[in-house]
Amino acid sequence: MTTNPTDKLREDALYYHAKGRPGKIEITPTKETANQRDLSLAYSPGVAEPCLAIAETPAKAYDYTAKGNLVAVISNGTAVLGLGNIGPVASKPVMEGKSLLFKLYADIDAFDIELDTTNVDEFVRTVKILEPTFGGVNLEDIAAPDCFIIEQRLKQELNIPVMHDDQHGTAITSAAALLNALELAGKKIEEIRLVVNGAGAAAISCMNLYVSLGVSPDNIIVFDKDGLLTKDRTNLAPNQYKYTTDRCPSNWTLADALQGADVFLGLSVGNVVTGDMVKTMADNPIVFAMANPNPEISYDIATAARPDIIMATGRSDFPNQVNNVLGFPYIFRGALDVRATEINEAMKLAAVRALADLAKKAVPESVSRSYGQEGLVFSRTYILPKPTDPRLLMTVAPAVAKAAMESGVAQQPISDWNDYDLQLSRRLGQDNSLTRGLLAQAQRSPKRVVFTDGENPTVLRAVADVLEQRIAVPILLGNPDTIRTMLNDFRLNLGNVRIIDQRSSEQAEVRERYAQVLYEKRKRKGLTLTEAQALMRDRNYFGAVMLETGEADVLISGLTRNYPQTLRPALQVIGRQPGIKKVSGMYVLMSRFGPLFLADTTVNVNPTMEEIVEIAETTAREVQRLKIQPRIALLSYSTFGSASGEDAEKMQQATAILQQRHPDWIVDGEMQAHLPFNQELLRETYPFSSLAEQPANVLIFPNLSASNIAYNLLKEIGRIEKIGPVLMGIRKPVYVLQLGSTVREVVNMVTIAVAD
Repeated sequence: MTTNPTDKLREDALYYHAKGRPGKIEITPTKETANQRDLSLAYSPGVAEPCLAIAETPAKAYDYTAKGNLVAVISNGTAVLGLGNIGPVASKPVMEGKSLLFKLYADIDAFDIELDTTNVDEFVRTVKILEPTFGGVNLEDIAAPDCFIIEQRLKQELNIPVMHDDQHGTAITSAAALLNALELAGKKIEEIRLVVNGAGAAAISCMNLYVSLGVSPDNIIVFDKDGLLTKDRTNLAPNQYKYTTDRCPSNWTLADALQGADVFLGLSVGNVVTGDMVKTMADNPIVFAMANPNPEISYDIATAARPDIIMATGRSDFPNQVNNVLGFPYIFRGALDVRATEINEAMKLAAVRALADLAKKAVPESVSRSYGQEGLVFSRTYILPKPTDPRLLMTVAPAVAKAAMESGVAQQPISDWNDYDLQLSRRLGQDNSLTRGLLAQAQRSPKRVVFTDGENPTVLRAVADVLEQRIAVPILLGNPDTIRTMLNDFRLNLGNVRIIDQRSSEQAEVRERYAQVLYEKRKRKGLTLTEAQALMRDRNYFGAVMLETGEADVLISGLTRNYPQTLRPALQVIGRQPGIKKVSGMYVLMSRFGPLFLADTTVNVNPTMEEIVEIAETTAREVQRLKIQPRIALLSYSTFGSASGEDAEKMQQATAILQQRHPDWIVDGEMQAHLPFNQELLRETYPFSSLAEQPANVLIFPNLSASNIAYNLLKEIGRIEKIGPVLMGIRKPVYVLQLGSTVREVVNMVTIAVAD
């Protein structure tokens, strides 16, 4: 028997909400609560001190409580999603969900509050007396016209930001989509004819914002369930009446209005627009059909009727989803971070422009992959960022905060924007202080970086980012025609980037010169001149000789070949550093403990005790070059001799040698992998350990299996960003990527390579 998809969804959704701890959110302590001392500080008697400080200076509540990061999600359940007036209790799962999104996307704590009232005065009074608790108020799913009145009154009476997201979230996101759609269509905003179906809270807010951006009110025609909004209508609210018209016959239909229209905005009900109606619109029509779950016209019908259409919906299964989550988390983040007294028009317009601009930038590969859409680029099917784009917080929140400051509603202006960016990174669990420092260093002195995989889409997108951030001067190896075609397909602009086809006749003299270099290095190791000449058609050998002769400063390779195949040319042409017996590989993981450096993760399958010592020393020097004090743990299944075996013994012996050679280093082992991060257990059980006070940041593994398993588990299960592998012990900067590296990983690799 076939399961009805609707029944399956219902079962899955109910199970999801009921399993384990019911609901979707919980409160988690942010301070230590391990003993009586902690509790005496958290509550009586210690809690009296912040109370007294706040009583004297109320603004201290932002210093001593969660107020500054706490938003109230408030509803009375009168207009819930597509469910209508289901009441406050039934709306609670939605409000919990909204609170969850605040936390996930912007690290904002949110309490859902469901009010059992439809009385506007009672609603306003209740929210007003809650003001001391919260840093902001998000109104949700309140029926019109009450939502307009409630929001307006609360904005007047409260001194914290208030926003009805159903109105303004949709307006902000769709306005960003409109700006980009008009750019692609080649139309001026002040000249467009706009037809709107729906005159509720979201539609009115959209029109208000569009007018602020330049749409002429005289060019807007609006319909609701009773027909055209005309000046002789008597059943309209004041905010609807301003969009009435007397320029059209009162019996005009939606079909009449769409003839020659540039833009259709639907915030009404499904399937009210036909393909024939869309056919009558102007060239390059823009259709935002945002009724849920069924849009005013289906995507397939609309695109079949007009191949030149630019279309957006509220659904995630079609391109260009107008999703409020692109706006509200980051708008409140920016507002809270400057203690804004309101969310004003300037802040909303700043969010609009930030979203629109972000959609034009190269899309992180991780985002494209998460939607199963390789190669997302600014186009008719990509006019808005995707909700999973990690750059949203770093882009929209600062724009909103700056607008609040410039418009005079910020009570705590931001003075150090670099520090603010760092704070935002940490909120997403991305403490990028290391990468930011490396980025600044690389930007001060960009180097020539040769990319051997120049015909790879990931490399081209990474190079676009590298150029935008002014990290390096890229050189691409590959066929120029192929690369330019790919750049055109992906809408990437690399300017006058240098492209070298090592196989072309134009490079014949260079190949001959490079072959002589390789031949001189390898002639007593079995390589003939003819073989060296043939190898110069291989991009990895060609790139390695470029680096060796000083015609490039850094070599980036490995994206399309396995690690040994890519490493071999570098070792044969460039060789190891003096005194280094084996090269090794290091990964950097950006953990909650700060950056973790793992070695050897790529080269040596089962290093000897002496090689373990060399790997640890090489890694420590690399970490020191990054201005970080290495704290080294040599890992095993044994802890300080608790078990015997080959791996345990070699790690124990290696530790002894390192401690003898470097008495000023923090290095200890052998130990199990949890101990370097559990200082309480170390102090209690192994107080002699040099890692008892601070966690390790360098982890040395006994063999390649252990290290490879460890870093893959950490980065996938822990969702930890990685940089690497960094090839250590080679004489010049060669960086060998792993197969399948993402754009972000390539850019990070270039950054650390140039900075090193």
